[in-house]
Amino acid sequence: MLGNVTFLERPFHPLTFLSVARTASKGRYRQYDAKARIQELADSKQFLEERVVERTAELSRAHQAVLAEIAQREEAEKRLRHSQKMELIGQLTGGVAHDFNNLLMAVIGNLDLIRKRLPSDLKLDRLIDGAMQGAQRGAALTQRLLAFARRQDLQVEPTNVAELLRGMNDLIERSIGRQIELVVTVPTGLSPVLVDPVQVELAILNLVVNARDAMPSGGVLTVEASEEATLGDRQEASQASYVCVTVTDTGCGMDEETLQKATEPFFSTKELGKGTGLGLSMVHGLARQLDGALKLSSEVGVGTRAELWLPTTTMPIAKHNAQSESPADRARAMNVLVVDDDALISMSTAMMVEDLGHTVVEVNSALQALDMLRNGKKIDLLITDFSMPKMNGAQLAAAAKELRPDLPVLLATGYADLPQGTGADFPRIAKPFQQDQLAAAIANVMASAAHRE
Repeated sequence: MLGNVTFLERPFHPLTFLSVARTASKGRYRQYDAKARIQELADSKQFLEERVVERTAELSRAHQAVLAEIAQREEAEKRLRHSQKMELIGQLTGGVAHDFNNLLMAVIGNLDLIRKRLPSDLKLDRLIDGAMQGAQRGAALTQRLLAFARRQDLQVEPTNVAELLRGMNDLIERSIGRQIELVVTVPTGLSPVLVDPVQVELAILNLVVNARDAMPSGGVLTVEASEEATLGDRQEASQASYVCVTVTDTGCGMDEETLQKATEPFFSTKELGKGTGLGLSMVHGLARQLDGALKLSSEVGVGTRAELWLPTTTMPIAKHNAQSESPADRARAMNVLVVDDDALISMSTAMMVEDLGHTVVEVNSALQALDMLRNGKKIDLLITDFSMPKMNGAQLAAAAKELRPDLPVLLATGYADLPQGTGADFPRIAKPFQQDQLAAAIANVMASAAHRE
């Protein structure tokens, strides 16, 4: 109770008093020492607790960072798997579409010839027209598949987007109907873009039709264009400057899951029989083939925004002069060499050429065609398929030019994966084609050859 207190009974000796005083002093010093040690222990405890809190926070941050990295890696792997899946689907789709194109080539070509050779009959004409329309729908479907696979035949040229959109204004108005308000905003002074104008028109029309279907009760459809310096961090684009065509609607919108699948082929939110599911996939494939991008954003109940990014070019816009087949071209009969490894296609093409009044030599391989040219066979025009085994059409055309530099060549192909520096130099006709298209292509090739002479 009394702590550091010592009782000393009188009388006491001075040495006893001194000894007691020394003992009390030592006890007091021990108290101060113990108090200092206790305070030191308390400070150490506080320090340790603070270090534990700091270390726990560091470990928590490190754990969160690891979790974030794992999530990023899983997302990257998910995107990679999706990209690989889409690439495989694209390769499969492109191959199937190309083969289907060849079949349609035979169907359309033979129907075209049958129509000309059979006597006029109302019922028979209706049957042929129905078959032709079905084949043409199949051709349109294969073009969409080839667009998704980025293998369609593109005729790129510098194009003014502002003029293209203004020219489409009436078509867009007729497509959306009167319930939807159309707002078109196109600034002047946009840089030219290097695109296939026909395919871009189809792509924009696809976006417009999708927007219309998302607004069954009416709404506002906005079509605008702007020039952007860069596409940002989007990996699918490598161009430095773009023109962005935006189609925005105030329709039902899409949730995140639907938005992720929107560009997949054959995925559709429309009722059965009302959509092929190839519209957005075609636009996406076209954008990628043009070295651009398609960007979609949507919110349920608010609407959807589709952005088509197209690469700009410094090339001047060419003025097109319509070339028509002259009577002299029609009248002059030629010796035409037709080359196709598919006998069904070569027969159909040969018959169409013969029906135009020309003499046809039909072979089924590039080597046979070169033998014909080496043996001095008189050939005025070479029409060759592109996709052939051992030697493709572009290689055959180059070899034929070495043998006969003045020989006109026409490549027939359903898609555009041509070797650099060869196939792009030759005129092409897209499969499937009809006889009038073939006649026009032959006339253009011969006119170009005559002009060079």
